[in-house]
Amino acid sequence: MSLSPLHLKSQADRRLRKGHLWIYSNEVDVQATPLKAFALGQQVEVLAANGKSLGVATVNPNNLICARLVSRDARYPLDKSLLVHRIKQALSLRDNFFPAPYYRLIYGDSDLLPGLVVDRFGDYLVVQIATAGMEAVVDDIVAALVKVLQPAGVLLANEHSARELEQLPLYTRVAHGDVPGKVELMENHTRFLAPVFEGQKTGWFYDHRLNRARLQEFSAGKRVLDVFSYIGGWGLAAAQAGARDVVCVDASAPALECVMENARLNGFADRVRCQQGKAVAVMKAMIEAGEQFDIVVLDPPAFIKKRKDHKSGLAAYRHINELGMRLLGRDGLLVAGSCSMHLATAELEQCIQGAARHLDRQAQLVARGSQGPDHPVHAAIPETEYLKALFYRVYSA
Repeated sequence: MSLSPLHLKSQADRRLRKGHLWIYSNEVDVQATPLKAFALGQQVEVLAANGKSLGVATVNPNNLICARLVSRDARYPLDKSLLVHRIKQALSLRDNFFPAPYYRLIYGDSDLLPGLVVDRFGDYLVVQIATAGMEAVVDDIVAALVKVLQPAGVLLANEHSARELEQLPLYTRVAHGDVPGKVELMENHTRFLAPVFEGQKTGWFYDHRLNRARLQEFSAGKRVLDVFSYIGGWGLAAAQAGARDVVCVDASAPALECVMENARLNGFADRVRCQQGKAVAVMKAMIEAGEQFDIVVLDPPAFIKKRKDHKSGLAAYRHINELGMRLLGRDGLLVAGSCSMHLATAELEQCIQGAARHLDRQAQLVARGSQGPDHPVHAAIPETEYLKALFYRVYSA
């Protein structure tokens, strides 16, 4: 494959040499190689200002992040062969940590495949593509996955906002074999059916697996509130570990139907109930009604999706956690989660401390968690670390 060059400005290669994969539009020498000359998703050879080759990247000329490195050697472009190699590398990591085939198989930049996410549900794979470069080789992606894993079915779940930023069409389709509407997975000794066609993201969130396992250590005999529950990941893990009463709260009626279906699947539906509604409204109503829980889990969607959302997002995290504290009984446990990349762990801790002091309570951090090994943090790409889970004992002095 003959690749067109993409020239960088002087010193603009420093981040790439340290291991990062992103190229910003203001780092490109547009006099030598105008970005508008490249097609959406085109593969190029990246050249430093001194002419040295830095590897192969895919281009989106319309974005601030205008190119993403996919290979350090211009002899190896993004094709089926390279994809097979990278998938095998990713698989070897997961095989070292997980005894069963339920995990995130490909985690984008961390697995050197920027813009590609693949979740594995036993014999089924759900693929999400977020960049034009990956979309351009979608057939190779499917072929490589089939070659390495021989799955019964591959679903392309490409109806998410990241694609709109890349000017990509939204669609969902089965690309190989057959995929049922709900696929089964096992996590922390709990069975789930994930709605891969109609659910959020790929249908499931593997990233909090270890944090949910930590919750199970505290759950026996407890009354647990799982807010923003989706299909019950936290709440049902607690029930599996012996929680006496679990309440799941979500705005989505179909999600809560899945909660009860999964509770029945595990044989503890008698200890689980659901309440539909917006989180803040439901929690305020519970406070008014005098409800109290031993454990409150708050795992909201990202309140800070962009840097400009930072101030309002911080206020939202503090408010939701203050409501959670008000629902805790004596010596209760608050689990405060965040999937906002732009929120530092220290900032979430400050939100918790501020909420506790406002209520004249004490908060003691007893455990801290992050994303699991199937969401590895690339040493040179801090953006790959996003997940936080803080476990606090909250009490009155």
